[in-house]
Amino acid sequence: MVIQLKMLQKNTLLFILVTMPFLGFTQWYNPDKVNKKAGALYGKAYEEAQDQQYESAIAKITQAIKIEPKFVDAFLSRAGIYANLKKYDSSIIDFEKGFQLDSIYSINYLLPYSISLAGLGRFQDALDAINRFSQIEGLNSQSIRAAKYRKSVYEFAVAFEKKHPANQYIFVPINLGDSINSSALEYFPSLTIDGKKLIFTRRIAGDEDFYESNFSNHQWSKAQPLEGKVNTLQNEGAQNISQDGTCIVFTGCNYPEGFGSCDLYISFKTKQGWSEAENLGPLVNTDFWESSPSLSPDKQHIYFSSSRPDSYGGKDIWVTHRNIKGKWSRPENLGPEVNTSGDESCAFMYADNQTLFFNSTGHLGYGQADLFFSKKQKDSTWSLPENLGYPINTIDEEGSLIVAADGKTAYYASDRGDSKARLDLFSFQLRKDLQPPKILWIKGQVFDAKDKNGLPSSVELSDVSSGQLISKVQTDEMGNFLTTLTVGKKYAFSVNRKGYLFYSENYNLSDQSIDSIYTADIPLQPIEPGAAIVLKNIFFDSKKADIKPESTIELNKVIQLLKDNPQLKILITGHTDNVGKTADNLILSNSRAEAVIYYILGTKLFSKDRLQFKGMGSSQPIADNETETGKASNRRTEMTIISNSPIPK
Repeated sequence: MVIQLKMLQKNTLLFILVTMPFLGFTQWYNPDKVNKKAGALYGKAYEEAQDQQYESAIAKITQAIKIEPKFVDAFLSRAGIYANLKKYDSSIIDFEKGFQLDSIYSINYLLPYSISLAGLGRFQDALDAINRFSQIEGLNSQSIRAAKYRKSVYEFAVAFEKKHPANQYIFVPINLGDSINSSALEYFPSLTIDGKKLIFTRRIAGDEDFYESNFSNHQWSKAQPLEGKVNTLQNEGAQNISQDGTCIVFTGCNYPEGFGSCDLYISFKTKQGWSEAENLGPLVNTDFWESSPSLSPDKQHIYFSSSRPDSYGGKDIWVTHRNIKGKWSRPENLGPEVNTSGDESCAFMYADNQTLFFNSTGHLGYGQADLFFSKKQKDSTWSLPENLGYPINTIDEEGSLIVAADGKTAYYASDRGDSKARLDLFSFQLRKDLQPPKILWIKGQVFDAKDKNGLPSSVELSDVSSGQLISKVQTDEMGNFLTTLTVGKKYAFSVNRKGYLFYSENYNLSDQSIDSIYTADIPLQPIEPGAAIVLKNIFFDSKKADIKPESTIELNKVIQLLKDNPQLKILITGHTDNVGKTADNLILSNSRAEAVIYYILGTKLFSKDRLQFKGMGSSQPIADNETETGKASNRRTEMTIISNSPIPK
C-alpha cells in the first residue's frame, strides 16, 4: 500500500559480499592466503550482513582489516555495506582502497562503485566508472544490462545538471523533530493551507493510523492519534487533508466493505472528532488497487493512483470529479503526458489547482522512483512532467512530497542519515526554478444580512484579465468557506445564492510581495426594494466613461440576476471622488452609469423600463476623500433594487 516502504523491504545486500570470479589477469591478491583469524571474522561479518546486522558486520570487518591491512575483499565488502546504509562517502573510500590495493582483482566492482559515486551526486565520475566497467571483456548478459541501465541514468543526470545549474542551491532537509518523528515509521505528510495542522501516517507494529500535530509558537505540538472514528484496527494510510481542514481522503486496506485490497475513503471533521470513513463507491474504487489520493483545493477533484487494467502501465494517476449532487464521477486517466509504462503514484495537487507533484518509475530519472511535477493547461491537458532533479531526487526511491502555500517549503518522508527511524518526516526549501506561485486565501462566512444566519452559497473566483473562472467553491451548511488566490493576478470575487443579491469584491494580487490573508464575512441581502450593492468589478479608464473589457465578469452577473428575476427593476448609480470640478464629476458619473445600462440593453434581453441610471458625482462619499484609499472607495458603481413586483404592461 505505501510506496515509501518498498525501500525498507529489501532483504538482500545491495552488493554481494563474496569474492568476484577470477578474471584470468595477473594480480597479486590471493584470498586463499588471507590470515585465518581475519578470514573467520570476515565470515561472521558476512552472515550478520545477510541478517541486516550491518553495524556489527562493519565492526567485524574493521577488526579483520586491522589484522590483515591488505584484505581486499574486506574493503570491497565493507564498501557494499556502507552503500546499503547510504553512507556513500565511506563506501567510496573503501572501494577506492580496494582498487588501489589490486585494481585487476577489484575491477568488477566498478559497477557498485559507480552507484556510490552517483549516491553522492558525482554523476560524471559515475559515468566514467561505468564506461570503464562496460569495457571489461567477458561480462555476462546481466552485467551488460545493468551497465546499460546505469549509463543511461548517469547520462541523464549529467545532462540535467548542465541544463539546471544549482546556482548555489543548498539542499538541507530538516528533521521535524521528536514531536512528530518517533522510533516508528512516519510518512505521507499532509498540511492545511495555513500551515498550522500536519496530518501524517504512522506505522507501529504493522498497523497504520493517522496522527496530527499543530504548529504554534514556532514549534510542532506532540503528535496525537486523530480523535473520532477514522482510525480503526484496519490499515489507514496515504491520506490528504483538505486545505480548510474539514475532511480527509485516504487509502483504506482490507476493509470488510471494500471493493478491492485498497480503496479510497473520506472522513469529515465533526464536533465529536473525525467521522467514520465512507467508501467513495464503485465508480471510483475497483477490485484492483486504489491509493494515495490528493484533494484539489476547491474540493471538487481527487487525484489518485490505481492499478486498474486500462492503465498505461502498472499504476497510473487518475482523477475523479465531484458533481453538483456531491457524488464522485467515474475516474479519468490523466493521459500519456503524465502516465507511462511504469508506475505513477503519490499525487499531490498544489494549492494553485494547477501544479501536480507525483512520483514515477517510468519517466527518465536517477534510478528508482523520482519526483516530478506537471502543470494543468487551459485545455485541461497536462504539460510534460519535469524531474525535480538532484539532490531532491536520488538514486534511491523517492515517495510522496507536498508543498506549503508559500510555494517554497516542501515536506516529505525520508530515511536519510539523521532520521530517527527508517522513515521520518523532513522539510526543506525548494530550488527557485521549482517553486510554484505563492498562494494566499480568503476565509469567511456567508450569512443573511437581516437575521445573521449562515447561508450555504456558491463562491466564485475569476481572473479579471482573462475572464476565466478559476474556482467555484460551495460553502458548508453554515456558510463557511475557504478559497485560494495565486499571487500575481487580479481577481473578481463573487458570492451567489438564489433569492439574494450577489456579493462583489476585487482582489489585486499583481504585486508578488503581497503577503496577506483575507477574512471576508459576507452579508447577503435579500432581493427586495432598497437593497443595494457596490459593483466592485466594473472598471473605467481615468476620467472616461468607456467600460473596460475586464468588467465583463461583473456585468454578466447583473445580466444573470435580471434573467433569474424577471420582475426585477434596478437603478445603476455612478459616483466619483471629490477631485476636480463638481459639475464635471456629475457628468462623468452620469455617463458611466448610462454606459452600464447601455451594455445591458445591448444584449436585447430586457426592456428599458426595468433599467434606470443616475449620476451622483461626489455628493455621496462612503469614505474619507483625504486618502487615496478613501478616494478609490468613493469612485464606484452601485446597483439598487427599485422593485421586485410584476411590471405593469
